Amino acid sequence: MRIAAILVGIVLIALGVWVALGKLTYSSTETPIKFGQLEVKTTVDKPVPAPLGYAGIVVGGVLLAAGVLKKSR
Repeated sequence: MRIAAILVGIVLIALGVWVALGKLTYSSTETPIKFGQLEVKTTVDKPVPAPLGYAGIVVGGVLLAAGVLKKSR
């Protein structure tokens, strides 16, 4: 359990930093113009919101600290 908490913490911190820097994006399809049956659709790459990255860093740090500070039997 201790090793798992450390590994998950490291992964969450890395992903959190990646998201906070704006490097992770997702595709979104939008319809900016619609006139009757005529539609114009666009696909836009949007960054994942930075607060999700910050939350990942905090949760990862807590898991990493818990894994490091937990005493093994």
